[in-house]
Amino acid sequence: MNFKYIVSDSNILGGKPIIKGSRVSVQLILEWIADGASIEDIHKEFPNLPVVGIREAILYASRFLDNEILIDVKPQVG
Repeated sequence: MNFKYIVSDSNILGGKPIIKGSRVSVQLILEWIADGASIEDIHKEFPNLPVVGIREAILYASRFLDNEILIDVKPQVG
């Protein structure tokens, strides 16, 4: 799958995938969503990011996780 808005450059944020034309990483988008932000909230905070680019960041992350390597995650106790 080709991504129009997601790029990676070793000179920007150490090569983390970002939304093209910004220094906003896919990771940051996911962290905001995990904290309860909506796509609209993120767009309000970063108005230079196209909504479609924010959505593509989420899609990119889901494609990244779609692999055969599984990591056993145990629930935290206490």
